Amino acid sequence: MTARIPTLDIRRYDSGRAAFVADLGAAYREWGFAGIRSHGIPARLIDGAYAAFQDFFALPTDVKMKYHVKGGGGARGYTPFGVETAKDSKYPDLKEFWHIGREVARDSKYAEVMAPNVWPSDVPAFHEYGLGLYQALDQLGSRVLRALALHIGLPATYFDDKTNFGNSILRPIHYPPITSSADSVESLPNVRAGAHEDINLITLLVGASAQGLEVRSHGGEWVPFTAEADTIVVNIGDMLQRLTNHVYPSTTHRVVNPPGENARKPRYSVPFFLHPNPDFVIDVLPSCIDAAHLSGYPEPISAHEYLQERLREIKLI
Repeated sequence: MTARIPTLDIRRYDSGRAAFVADLGAAYREWGFAGIRSHGIPARLIDGAYAAFQDFFALPTDVKMKYHVKGGGGARGYTPFGVETAKDSKYPDLKEFWHIGREVARDSKYAEVMAPNVWPSDVPAFHEYGLGLYQALDQLGSRVLRALALHIGLPATYFDDKTNFGNSILRPIHYPPITSSADSVESLPNVRAGAHEDINLITLLVGASAQGLEVRSHGGEWVPFTAEADTIVVNIGDMLQRLTNHVYPSTTHRVVNPPGENARKPRYSVPFFLHPNPDFVIDVLPSCIDAAHLSGYPEPISAHEYLQERLREIKLI
């Protein structure tokens, strides 16, 4: 029987904190993934955002390319199909996407590394729903980080002032239908998104319109994870893995091409990549080091430097 990735009710953080923190920490130590339900983000916001994003991706390519920022490394606006490539993959991912970033004052010390957002005038609702969903997921991510901090012996508010200006990204993604006559994943050149780990602290995935997400277990088994409509999938990224000396593992995952006719259906998903502030120094936490678990990362690195390294690896810069 295939093991199941846990889904937890985040309301327990307020009603039974110790038990919730223990359960959440155990889920992440085992899987690097968990489902979060009762998160409080209104369905109308999620549905409105998905509708606006689908309207944008339905536009002609020449219209979408008006919002491609050349030389921007995909940090804002539109990135066309077949550009991003999973690390060590021979094939580009079969997707196009958009990036919404944090809105900061242009005199902010972070403005140099956080470009202004680009908003598509062709889809007026995109701005309202995109920014609204960004802010809602940013707040939910902070709640999850508070529980994770407690689990490793830190104050609940440890991450608050380290992520309040994080270079976080909301990424609406469109995986177009596969037009090949192939009937199985194995006979296609690539899965829709190649096996990878995320760069950031945590990722919050707001549903998906089709199956396809798979998570690799410690035993090497690919485990499907299709969440219920009211559940947000939250997983650990490489920055948090490094910060916690692998107490919280950044688990490999992918998006597969479903077999048969399902491969000919489009897939949409909206992950939110929660990053620390650009000048936050990723240095292994003392609470995650002991005689049996020496630091695997003796050299600290800033969040911005680490991000740039990884973006080069996946061919976005």
